[in-house]
Amino acid sequence: MTVRLRFAPSPTGFLHVGGARTALFNFLYAKKMKGAFILRIEDTDIERSEKEFEIGLINALKWLGLEWDEGPDIGGEYGPYRQSERLEIYHKYARKLVEEGKAYEVYAYPEEIEKLREKLLSEGKPPHYTKEMLKEFTTPERIREYKEKGLSPAIYFSMPRKEYVIDDIVKGQVVFKEGTIGDFAILRSNGVPIYNFACVVDDFLMKITHVIRGDDHLSNTIKQIALYEAFGWEPPKFGHVSMILGPDAKKLSKRHGATSVEEFRERGYLPQAVVNFLALLGWSHPEGKEIMSLEEMIEAFSLDRLGKNPAIFDPKKLKWMNAEHFRMLDEEEMLKVTKPYFLKFVSEDEFEKNKEWFIRLLKSIKDRVEELIDIPHLVEFFFKEPEIKVELAQELKEVYRKLIKELQSIDNWNEKNIYQAFKNAMKGVRIKGKDFYMKLRIVLTGKEEGPELIDIVYLLGKEKIIRRLEKQLG
Repeated sequence: MTVRLRFAPSPTGFLHVGGARTALFNFLYAKKMKGAFILRIEDTDIERSEKEFEIGLINALKWLGLEWDEGPDIGGEYGPYRQSERLEIYHKYARKLVEEGKAYEVYAYPEEIEKLREKLLSEGKPPHYTKEMLKEFTTPERIREYKEKGLSPAIYFSMPRKEYVIDDIVKGQVVFKEGTIGDFAILRSNGVPIYNFACVVDDFLMKITHVIRGDDHLSNTIKQIALYEAFGWEPPKFGHVSMILGPDAKKLSKRHGATSVEEFRERGYLPQAVVNFLALLGWSHPEGKEIMSLEEMIEAFSLDRLGKNPAIFDPKKLKWMNAEHFRMLDEEEMLKVTKPYFLKFVSEDEFEKNKEWFIRLLKSIKDRVEELIDIPHLVEFFFKEPEIKVELAQELKEVYRKLIKELQSIDNWNEKNIYQAFKNAMKGVRIKGKDFYMKLRIVLTGKEEGPELIDIVYLLGKEKIIRRLEKQLG
């Protein structure tokens, strides 16, 4: 049997890290088992679904490197892969359940269902509907009214009153007691299917073998299992992974900072770092490895290492991981990912002509980069002279005047000759080396911290160094 897994997002917003992690776990297992990874767009929430969000989801997944074998953009044997294009399929299967007496038509308006729900709650009863409760709306007058208005009845599933037991890949045995839920809608009166129904029909027809998703979907599973039984279909194996919590152990939300893949991309996170971080939110490498490539994750991935406990989203660890992956890049890759940040200061032509200089610059700052958006702040002084006036003691001024002469005499601009110029300038004076170097750093960069001073001097070049010193000396 070919293992087939899917990621089925709704295009109602950006790709949340929880959704990205779900996609990743499905992708990793599909690839580990030499199976298929399918992308399905669940766009039946007509009011909230937008094409813009679908495009964003697809781009975000591709950026992460989670390529699918079948999907709305590339097709496949079991398409279409947008639920909005599968409505006739859902109608066919809903009608089949009605014909078999496993589902029934309901001629109630949404507000009437809501009123019934409030009544049950006010009586201290759970809002579990039954056919007897709902058939009161199915009067000859109401049927005629629906026909005159061109409306169709909603279709409700007759939920069997029995206990359901699920062997969950992550949670273990999960028991839903008899009477956990009542009858539920599977098709709205506008002909749009309810999530749990469309999901079951699609997963069966697309031959999905495993469903890995967040444990916020666990309560949906009883409905889906009941539908599988009603159709006489074998359900897939379910695995519900723990929620992602913020550092304060509360549900991850905007108050914790960036929570969407798009936001992390904009902040200059590398896709391989984000994927690496997400993989460890609820899964662990058998050897305890933390820094991994996607290929290494595929090789090591197994469902039995998915954790039951909630995962903590630690932004500091993500920054550390991004920094580690950044330092692992080769020169060409480093240039490629940082180029957009340098184009704030130079033209594309200048960047291409001076690649060796930019490589040297990147080597000088790479240990300080956590997010790529740090780069403009770290390198700005190389391109813009700092607007500061540094207080210099008279003795230090004299040393810097000597330094200017020493630098002017250098024909071959390299580290050895620059160091020699420093030594010659300080020869015979009582200035401490610490004062000489610290003040020189501030004069040249406007900052007390940054790359190694020798890298700063070498990269700025003779003319800029002399100009900045002369400006401070008056």
